Amino acid sequence: MHHALVFSTSKHSFGDGDAASWIADLADDFAFLRPLDAPYWLHQGYAAELICQPDDGFEAKSLEHDDAFQILRRRAADKQLDVNIVPANRRRKQILIADMDSTIITSESLDDLAVLAGLGDAVTAITKRAMAGEIDFEGALFERVSMLAGKSSRLFDQLIATAKPTSGAIELVHTMRANGAKCYLVSGGFDVITGPVAARCGFHDHHANHMHVRDGKIMGTVQTPVLDRNAKAAYLAHYCKQNGIDPIDAATIGDGANDLAMLQAAGMGVAFEGKPLLLAEVAIQLNHTDLRGLLYLQGYEQRDFIADKI
Repeated sequence: MHHALVFSTSKHSFGDGDAASWIADLADDFAFLRPLDAPYWLHQGYAAELICQPDDGFEAKSLEHDDAFQILRRRAADKQLDVNIVPANRRRKQILIADMDSTIITSESLDDLAVLAGLGDAVTAITKRAMAGEIDFEGALFERVSMLAGKSSRLFDQLIATAKPTSGAIELVHTMRANGAKCYLVSGGFDVITGPVAARCGFHDHHANHMHVRDGKIMGTVQTPVLDRNAKAAYLAHYCKQNGIDPIDAATIGDGANDLAMLQAAGMGVAFEGKPLLLAEVAIQLNHTDLRGLLYLQGYEQRDFIADKI
């Protein structure tokens, strides 16, 4: 079975050289994957791929347990390069389910809200433990939101104004939409922010938790049931069924423990600057590449990218 071996970065450009020279120092490390051709650019200086035919029994979704591939990944990381391998068949995905916080936007929105409310340090400490999978997500969510009780809901307007899309987010969504994919933003954060972010980036729809507000004040409670890791995986299954698409033709991307189930259920589940739990469990990883990396993984070239609104 043919696979695409993809090298990418957003940290620096190789310049005008050829793709083979860019990764020449790694050639011995990926020889075990049995390359069939020379590397070629997907994006001059930033991303290249080559087609391989690994030995029978090779499992692209189990690379986190493949010693030879992990050596290759570590050597590439020393050069601030990501290296991933995906089946060449059915690469372009028909559904995208994306996490929001620290994925589609650059920060954790609840932490940002807490900073605006003067509660930053206390809330951020809980967030870090929840995203690492050290404590229960639902309990951590309730605890953090309770600290906001009595604060003005006008803080939401400030939060929306300061939310910053991650580099490549708009190109990712618009390019996939232009090629027929359905794109959904599914977050363990809150709908007051997912709505504006989804509209700005071009998602078809969005789902998140709902924070109760009364008389212009945050009540400190959340509507249940909570949108957690199981709910994220359930939305993936729902949208695949609704659109008549096999999960193998879906891409999911996220950074925290809350995303693990949906990343494992999709044909292309990507850990984006993932927490240690994801890096230990998810084969496809973008640690040095912005969100355009998910386009490279699908075989899109830089000339295919669309940054304008659909």
